[in-house]
Amino acid sequence: MTTEKFLEYLEFTKRCSSHTVTAYRKDLDQFKDYIKEEFESDNPDDADYRMIRTWLVSMMDSHITARSVNRKISALKSYYKYLAREENLAENPMNKVLSPKTPKKLPVFVEKDKMEEMLNEPDFGDGFTGIRDRLVMEMLYATGMRVSELVNLKSQDVDLYNNTIKVLGKRNKERLIPFSKNLRRIIAEYVNIKKRDIEGEESEKYFFVTVKGEKTYRELIFRIVNHNLSKVTTISKRSPHVLRHTFATHMLDRGADLNAIKELLGHANLSATQVYTHNSIEKLKTIYKQAHPHGNEQ
Repeated sequence: MTTEKFLEYLEFTKRCSSHTVTAYRKDLDQFKDYIKEEFESDNPDDADYRMIRTWLVSMMDSHITARSVNRKISALKSYYKYLAREENLAENPMNKVLSPKTPKKLPVFVEKDKMEEMLNEPDFGDGFTGIRDRLVMEMLYATGMRVSELVNLKSQDVDLYNNTIKVLGKRNKERLIPFSKNLRRIIAEYVNIKKRDIEGEESEKYFFVTVKGEKTYRELIFRIVNHNLSKVTTISKRSPHVLRHTFATHMLDRGADLNAIKELLGHANLSATQVYTHNSIEKLKTIYKQAHPHGNEQ
């Protein structure tokens, strides 16, 4: 059968993974079963766009997610593209099939009171690691920088005189991020303890280092963030990127200009920053429902 030839093509010519081949086989089998039952057709090669659309609608009516439906559409697109090339298919039915929109996931962030609770923790640990871990949390939240930017931050890029940090972002694009007097105090304390207790060339070159004086790494920063956020929140994601989301959301909630947030985050275009407006809109909806006399009316 043509479907078997197609699956062999995926496996041996396209070198797709066994997982992909298995998934495509399952999707095609489901489609064949559907058109046989609904249209008494044994051959998916003869299916037209109406059959395919009906199948997609039936899945969505069964509350199958748009993401899952799109995966099945991807399988059919690959299949009919193969037929058009290898079997001289007269007309590709997928040309008239549109994919359902996948709802965007809102960025996960930590509530303000939870962040305050965590940052007001009197004891992050003893000695160098204690002050370093506190500063990691403070700096990620205060600047919104990416974990890669934090790990690669150079000592010379932290300017205590002007209260700014020079960050090298994606595409080697530099940006300056200001910081508060409170963060300056913690930075100064960290720098003093680092000079006193830590040795090594990397300790002089890189701002954040390990107790052995080596450059920090992503896994270490993830562990620090996860450990400290787990004290105050039960959200499933407790990563450095969550603190980046938290920075942007809290800035927006306090009235910051969207373009300013874009520059601070180092986004290439405004559309990447606009996703944070959805969190603020959802918050406004909640406040409205709670505060307005008619807020809960349908």
